[in-house]
Amino acid sequence: MFNDSSIIRWRNYSDRYRLNSYKCTNCGKVYFEKKGMCVCGSLEFSEFESNGQGKIIAFTQIHSGPTVYEEQTPYCVAIIELDEGARISAQVIDSKFDELKIGARVEAVLRKMYKSGDKGVIHYGTKFILKF
Repeated sequence: MFNDSSIIRWRNYSDRYRLNSYKCTNCGKVYFEKKGMCVCGSLEFSEFESNGQGKIIAFTQIHSGPTVYEEQTPYCVAIIELDEGARISAQVIDSKFDELKIGARVEAVLRKMYKSGDKGVIHYGTKFILKF
């Protein structure tokens, strides 16, 4: 019964909950999402789990987001370079827009993303908070 649970399936999504990254075994370039081919032409990657820490390299504030995020507006989204080198876009929470800056240290946390469907199924995912 529990093997078919959507919650268990969601927890197995490595890109959503474990921040798995992929390193090219030829040139060493690191990607957050698995690629079919590296920019160097290699097809071989090694998978590893990020430590969930990094720094902001760009950010913006969203005032009019998709319907599922309307109750969260305004919210901040950043491009984050993880310590291992991969880049990820994610929401930065629990801080004000004027507190964010390029180079600020952040760490991953598991938080509610949105509710969907008539019954309000809650979807969770990775967001980031400032690390002081």
